[in-house]
Amino acid sequence: MMKIQELIVVEGVDDVAAVKKAVEAEVLPVHGFAVKSLKTLDKIRFASERVGVIVLTDPDHAGRTIRETIEKAVPNVKHAYISRKEGTKKDNIGVENASSEAIIAALEKARFKLVEASLEFSLADMDHYGLSGGPGSKERRQNLGQALRIGYGNTKQFLARLNHFGISRDELEKALSDLHS
Repeated sequence: MMKIQELIVVEGVDDVAAVKKAVEAEVLPVHGFAVKSLKTLDKIRFASERVGVIVLTDPDHAGRTIRETIEKAVPNVKHAYISRKEGTKKDNIGVENASSEAIIAALEKARFKLVEASLEFSLADMDHYGLSGGPGSKERRQNLGQALRIGYGNTKQFLARLNHFGISRDELEKALSDLHS
């Protein structure tokens, strides 16, 4: 399965599942018009600076409005499009209805980059920094994810995001230090 460097922004959790069946990637659901929240736009802006962003929303009015909102706030994002025909199933239109092949074709047209594996961090590092399995590790990951602007996740997800977004050991240690001050 192809592993895509860019963050893929979609409308909802059903779209996340469809994209993850097609490719390996970090996928951010914006939950429709909640995309206007500063927290969501900040995550998209951060990803745009670090790894790039591809917006893949439904081929309808709501999808277009979400694209325009993101484009206005973060102008250098890429856009991937599926056709109305590819995204429609029983009068329901959306990315979640598209085949894996249609999703891959749309992403290819957006000219995604394949991930060059960064293995800066390992599970041993997660233990070393108190981010795995111990008392308070969940809260540490949550606070650190917010400080690094990579979001919250369980140990495995958090480790993948650290490596995916190219967070350096210095950045991680500084963020941990700032949290303890």
